Formats: sequence, structure tokens, C-alpha cells
Amino acid sequence: MESILIKDTTREERERIVAESIGDVNGSCDGCMAGLADMYQDYIDGKKEIREINMEFRARYESGVEGPENEKCSYCN
Repeated sequence: MESILIKDTTREERERIVAESIGDVNGSCDGCMAGLADMYQDYIDGKKEIREINMEFRARYESGVEGPENEKCSYCN
């Protein structure tokens, strides 16, 4: 497996990594997957590693801190 670290990838490679990892953001969901894609924008922009973003998300999830809700999506609410 190739490195996915910011220092080892170009912006275009990071965009591809995120797109391939998340899949079709316009699939069966009513827009909540787009929010997931937005979550990784700092990685694409070279500001944060994927690991950091995932750790922050997990910390919010485990702490019970509420995030934004998407009222359109019956899968997420």
C-alpha cells in the first residue's frame, strides 16, 4: 500500500483517495454523504492528516457532543 500521508501525496492524489474511500456521495442518501466528503476537505487541502480528522470525529462521537443534523436523510437521523 502506498502512503496516504500529506507529505507523500499531491492534492489530486488526496482528492482521489477521499473519493475512492467514500464512494458515490450522490448515492441513496439525501445529501448527508456530501457532509462526509466535506469532513475530509482539510486533508485534501493538506492541512490535516486523515488520522487527525478521524480522531476528532471519533472524540465528538464518543463524547456525545451533538453535530449538525441533516433533516433530509432518514438514514442518518
